[in-house]
Amino acid sequence: MFPIRDHNPSGRTAYVTIALVAVNILVFLGYFLSKNDFQLDVFFRTWGLVPARVMAGEGIETLFTSMFLHGGWAHLAGNMLFLWIFGDNLEEEMGHFGFLVLYLAAGLAAGAAQIASGPGSPVPMVGASGAIAGVMGGYLLLFPRAKVDVLVIFLIFFRIFAIPAWIVLGVWFALQLVSGASSPGIGDVVAYWAHAGGFLGGLALTLPVWLRRGAKGYWRATEGHPPHPETQFLAARSNVPLIRRRS
Repeated sequence: MFPIRDHNPSGRTAYVTIALVAVNILVFLGYFLSKNDFQLDVFFRTWGLVPARVMAGEGIETLFTSMFLHGGWAHLAGNMLFLWIFGDNLEEEMGHFGFLVLYLAAGLAAGAAQIASGPGSPVPMVGASGAIAGVMGGYLLLFPRAKVDVLVIFLIFFRIFAIPAWIVLGVWFALQLVSGASSPGIGDVVAYWAHAGGFLGGLALTLPVWLRRGAKGYWRATEGHPPHPETQFLAARSNVPLIRRRS
């Protein structure tokens, strides 16, 4: 189950979201194409977030630098897609500066959660996932009923469904908690607790915005959607039962 777009593109240009996508891509290209596997390992251990190193009082700057590093093409593409889907609407509501503050603060919260989950871990954490999880937490609070198109894959076929954001993001967050609780910790490939920490951080940082807009009154006024017209996608409401894969 993979989100591919929402039905409420922003009513104005999301400059910060675009800039963050561009910076992440440029940084990735700047190191990934020029280094071999050994050099990448050294690079990630230097600029990625290593909990044991931070707990020893070293590499505090990696709480920031790790947010702009990615381990591969799929890692980068997935993160940038999620940022593009959920970032523009939140930036429109919070303003450019407020959105940037939320993004960076959520990334810090994600790093803190990862350190707390394994303070002695020597494994470097890289990726914008924690910061983007904060964007997703803010999106959930402000736009719980916004429609998100989700690609659902069933073994040999797939189909696109339009699902309310509270289900998509709620299930995603629950999976991070379950996966984090059931994983061994040190040596995990995915930083589940960083995702959860970033999500909660973004939710908390968006709470004052939601309260200023009237809290539940804001939900009633907007019906839980971003406050501008919804875009309809034929693929999301098609009655065609299945789109089968070719072997």
